[in-house]
Amino acid sequence: MQVITDLTQRPWADQRAVITIGAYDGVHRGHQAVISEVKQLATEYGCRSVVVTFDRHPASIVRPESAPKLLTDLDQKLELLAATGVDATVLVRFDEQQSYESASDFVERVLVQCLATRTVVVGADFHFGRQRSGNVALLRELGAVNDFDVFPRELVPRSDGVDEPISSTAIRRALAGGQVELASEMLGYPFEVRGSVVQGDQRGRQIGFPTANVEVSNQICVPADGVYAGFYERPDGSSHPCAINLGRRPTFYEHADHSLLEAHLLDFTDDLYGESAHVRFTHFLRSERKFDGIDALVIQLKQDIEHTRASIAALS
Repeated sequence: MQVITDLTQRPWADQRAVITIGAYDGVHRGHQAVISEVKQLATEYGCRSVVVTFDRHPASIVRPESAPKLLTDLDQKLELLAATGVDATVLVRFDEQQSYESASDFVERVLVQCLATRTVVVGADFHFGRQRSGNVALLRELGAVNDFDVFPRELVPRSDGVDEPISSTAIRRALAGGQVELASEMLGYPFEVRGSVVQGDQRGRQIGFPTANVEVSNQICVPADGVYAGFYERPDGSSHPCAINLGRRPTFYEHADHSLLEAHLLDFTDDLYGESAHVRFTHFLRSERKFDGIDALVIQLKQDIEHTRASIAALS
């Protein structure tokens, strides 16, 4: 996939583009359905298939006090977009200056001058531009003048009986409730966080359960505090089943100021310090709670590991 950051010139002198536009946080199943239509139309029209997105979530600039935590960092988002098979992603730098660009000016600069857009595919509720003033109706007006058409697509419904479409907001809400299985179903892949393995207080090692302490950016959405089964992927691509504790460890600390992510890799003893980790959540096992001493905690950790083995085995 080609990543385009220079919007001052056309990337393809002799081809037009079928595009979609959006934050694309998570690149979930709803996003994937739109991109699939973009690719299909691009093939039919002999055009390039393109996703137009932003280098950060626009809300982080226009309303930072209420901006959502991200489901994916930028690198992961680009990897997921590449995996869809789209020809190119246009990465628009979103800063304070960009936040003042009107919807019509954005269309002229990006869709018309840069991409020579043939067709735009977006969700039926799509909004863009300064103060979200742009919508499907405006796109159609501008398309009539600039020779592109607009296909609004109905949003993909959830499959669990809840009467709402799949969205990044719905996925964040599922994660906030510890529902990693539901979040992964809406994403179309296991929910994952990334970070570096840092030195911890080694309490896990002292009681016979060493963990990798993964430092995750505070801009990234994480599930509710609790214990989960999942996988730890190393930089070499190897994947290891793990029990994941996400929380404030109330057995040891009365008032921890933030949650930690600790992954206990099953049947694994190598040193992980300093490496970049990808941690995937597959099953919720239990809520975090305080235990009456180390012995009770150790008994529960053994049970957690057995439940992790059973959960991972059920995936085979």
